[in-house]
Amino acid sequence: MTLARRIIPCLDTDGARVVKGVNFVGLRDAGDPAELAARYNAEGADELIVLDIAASRDRRPTFLETIRRVAAELAIPLTAGGGIRTLEDARAVVRAGADKITVNTAAVEEPELISRLSGEFGAQAVVLAIDAKRETTSWDVRIRGGRDSAHLDAIGWARKGVELGAGEILLTSVDRDGTQSGFDVPLTAAISRAVSVPVIASGGAKLPEDFLQVFSEGEADAALAASIFHDDTQSIRSLKQFLSQSGIPVRFPC
Repeated sequence: MTLARRIIPCLDTDGARVVKGVNFVGLRDAGDPAELAARYNAEGADELIVLDIAASRDRRPTFLETIRRVAAELAIPLTAGGGIRTLEDARAVVRAGADKITVNTAAVEEPELISRLSGEFGAQAVVLAIDAKRETTSWDVRIRGGRDSAHLDAIGWARKGVELGAGEILLTSVDRDGTQSGFDVPLTAAISRAVSVPVIASGGAKLPEDFLQVFSEGEADAALAASIFHDDTQSIRSLKQFLSQSGIPVRFPC
């Protein structure tokens, strides 16, 4: 039996508000996180991801309140992350209402964090976020909001992360982020074929055909988008109808 592919809106926040940029820069206000969460829940999103892109210590209380407000609007799984560096950070996010936690920079700097999180919450609740930028014939892992190179090969790091206990990969193309030029299908396919856990494709979504391509050719298990949903460029319901008619299994809300 083929598993249904998931459509996942993402709320990048600076604490209290949703923001969106291009290639991780040029941020603009995109709305209230709880209001957007309620809308996506009603439209048939399969999951929701909330990320604190500020991720600094003094914003943590604000972000936890954002998670609480968002979780109160949802009947679907919620993944949250940004600035999670310790088990206690993760526990606070889960207590606030998240079903899964995602780590990026902290996992690169201290890979054993993945194992500790997996041991505490289970692999199914640990999402390793990988921001990848093309470097000629490979992809380089980027950290700190895509600004710095981790000097790691993205495929090798994905494999290592799964070995350490990550149960899912959130894969973002730094080159495609916010550009609405389509997903990086070769990147997604390379990571999907390298690991045994689900891969969420992120960065570049615009057209329904972009989603069809990343599912069929990129072998993604889920696809994430932000601005096209925030700005009403694309509705989740019509996107799922297109995918279903194109032979991609999706879930429709009851």
